[in-house]
Amino acid sequence: MSKDSDTALFLKSMEDHDLIERVRVTIQNAHVFKLPPRQTVSVGWRGADWKDKVWQGTVKVVERGDMTAVLLVDRTKGSIFAVCPVREGSIDRCVDSSRYFVLRIENATGRHMFIGVAFNERNDAFDFNTALEDSRREKEAELMPVKPFSGPTKDYSIKEGEKIRVNIPKLAGGSGNDDDS
Repeated sequence: MSKDSDTALFLKSMEDHDLIERVRVTIQNAHVFKLPPRQTVSVGWRGADWKDKVWQGTVKVVERGDMTAVLLVDRTKGSIFAVCPVREGSIDRCVDSSRYFVLRIENATGRHMFIGVAFNERNDAFDFNTALEDSRREKEAELMPVKPFSGPTKDYSIKEGEKIRVNIPKLAGGSGNDDDS
């Protein structure tokens, strides 16, 4: 019996209409490129080398249950072109541009490949990166237990029979009421 891939689990979760889906960001105009071989692994990916554009559509960062995925969605049909389950090492930034990313997409059987994703605007790339970072931070925060507030350690309440006396100085040339009460 084989273990389902993260993509298969995510796609299966889309059939569960009771599961809450949170769309962190939707970017309408993204370009997907076939990646050329890297010249050296230590340098990283360079967006300037990408010439072979294979697809254009919408990118979504979506959370369903405890899983987060980047979905590449066809703009006209609404069908899913590719799925990138978000985990350590599945998304890299390019070294030469803030608008270019490398995604590790995989199919339902677990086979994967790397593709390049480019955004037209820096703001779109910023929103994409922020959505991923917010998702990561929230998942980390969920793993850390929150200590319940135990209340104040000293009792500052007024005891029965105690009074508070407040002296308020009178203003010079007041309202004409000279009562000393």
